[in-house]
Amino acid sequence: MSITLQQALFYSGALLVVFLTPGPVWLAMLARTVSGGFAAAWPLALGVALGDAFWSILALVGMSWVVGHVTGFLDILRWVAVGMFGVMGCLMIGHAKAGISKNSTLTRPGRWAGFLVGIVAILGNPKAILFYMGVVPGFFTLDALTALDVAAIALLSALVPMIGNLILAACVGQVRRLLSSPRAMARLNRIAGSLMIVVAIVIAFL
Repeated sequence: MSITLQQALFYSGALLVVFLTPGPVWLAMLARTVSGGFAAAWPLALGVALGDAFWSILALVGMSWVVGHVTGFLDILRWVAVGMFGVMGCLMIGHAKAGISKNSTLTRPGRWAGFLVGIVAILGNPKAILFYMGVVPGFFTLDALTALDVAAIALLSALVPMIGNLILAACVGQVRRLLSSPRAMARLNRIAGSLMIVVAIVIAFL
């Protein structure tokens, strides 16, 4: 493997920061847990995890080809990562008091439905697309990655959000109270936004 422990930890931290930004998947996890308990929530978490793994592999393989054909593309990717995290962080802070928009299509009953909705939710999530296609390649030296590296990155991409989603489902009672308080929601958005800006600064000076 060519990726270092430091790279893996930093990437995992970035995944955690992105997971902490509320969105439709959060709402779906809460709704499914309230309606059917943990058993109704974990299939959605699994579907989201597989979608995350797919995006990471597509980003690494696709961008590796581009790197081999476009001179200086790695530098471009690094600054795309800086810009993405910086802009997302500023938007989170600027809209800290905004609530989570509802999407009833994510709350369909049934385990299989939950699994499929999880995949659809992550594959059609603009935040996920921008993160994996525009940011992930900036964390690693693409032309040095092996198949084992790609597998390890895909595993991290799936595990970190999945663990977060499962914890979210297990703690749904406390999370529901948190999300019902505009003041607490604003505080969470400001913290997540600030962390994104910190990640952007770190990437800029790597």
